[in-house]
Amino acid sequence: MTKKNGINPKHSKLRGELAELRFMTRAAELGLRVIKPWGDSARYDFVVETGGRFLRVQVKSTTSKVDESYDCHLSTGRQKPYTKNEIDFIAAYIVPKDVWYIIPIEVAGKRTSGIILSPHLKTSKHARYKEAWHLLRGE
Repeated sequence: MTKKNGINPKHSKLRGELAELRFMTRAAELGLRVIKPWGDSARYDFVVETGGRFLRVQVKSTTSKVDESYDCHLSTGRQKPYTKNEIDFIAAYIVPKDVWYIIPIEVAGKRTSGIILSPHLKTSKHARYKEAWHLLRGE
């Protein structure tokens, strides 16, 4: 979903839809079963099933660079921050880097507007969640 591939959507809604497609593809490649709810009234975008466990995932994407890091907004419009009663994980996609962060809502939900992700830093606050797909498998 990068410019080199000819896909660099400026409209955030389109970028979000493309990120959802990327999420489904990557999750399936990793052996996860992905369920897409009908409609868009749920606070989550997908349910991931593995080993009889069902986890609700909200997909977010960003191209918003802050120095060498990226600002990923967790809410849209006037919606309240996500809670553990609504979702289990945020899957944050950094479009220019083609990198995913799989972040438990207990960590991401503490933020009211967004989180800063620093894929270039191995010791960043959220480094342990970079490409942490194993969390969706319960490992």
